[in-house]
Amino acid sequence: MSGFILSNPGRKPVFFTRDYKSLLPVQAATFAKKLPAMMKPDLFNELARNRRSVFPDQFEPGKRIDDKIILEIMTNATWAPDHGRSEPWQFSVFTGEGLKKLAAFQSELYKQEAGENFKEATYNKLQRQPLKASHIISIGMKRTTTKAIPETEDIAAVACAVQNIYLSVTAYGLGGYWTTGGVTYIEKAKPFFDLGIRDKLLGFFYIGRVAIPSVGASRSPIEEKVKWIDY
Repeated sequence: MSGFILSNPGRKPVFFTRDYKSLLPVQAATFAKKLPAMMKPDLFNELARNRRSVFPDQFEPGKRIDDKIILEIMTNATWAPDHGRSEPWQFSVFTGEGLKKLAAFQSELYKQEAGENFKEATYNKLQRQPLKASHIISIGMKRTTTKAIPETEDIAAVACAVQNIYLSVTAYGLGGYWTTGGVTYIEKAKPFFDLGIRDKLLGFFYIGRVAIPSVGASRSPIEEKVKWIDY
């Protein structure tokens, strides 16, 4: 029987048949018992629609977040969907003295690579900005080489993992944002983050305690972005 498994660590897995018309669980009674413990749709809707980017200048200075919370957030990241169980994400978490190490690395690499485009203000920002965060996660994509999976699908999987980080940060009442600035697109930066030639550095996720909340956001009318074909 072909199918997929919905499982929770330490609990008996629930096996579904791949009947896409009905998607009936084989262990219907077991699955039904899990439903009350799941998040209610309206609560998730509120979480997703109230997610906001919170930038380092909005963080509460000097307030470090418990590493246990960050570990939970990163665990959620690794449960993002992927293709063929490739799990192409590669993260490094910088905190404490690690923030200074990151700041020194990216500012000096920028200085080496900028040439005539070097700007003192950019150099200083690369030194100061990481120190405003409690934790910074480097976001890497490790290229899948064991299966014929397009690169765009590896990148998409990592982006899904970042969305899990965003939602988790919001759920914990913390602030964060994904930046692709700094040394993101400098090839020589890759080894520092344990990335190879075929891999990609996709940016950094800053996390901190919120001092100044982000307010005001809008989206285009749903009718402009979603087309229904029902005839």
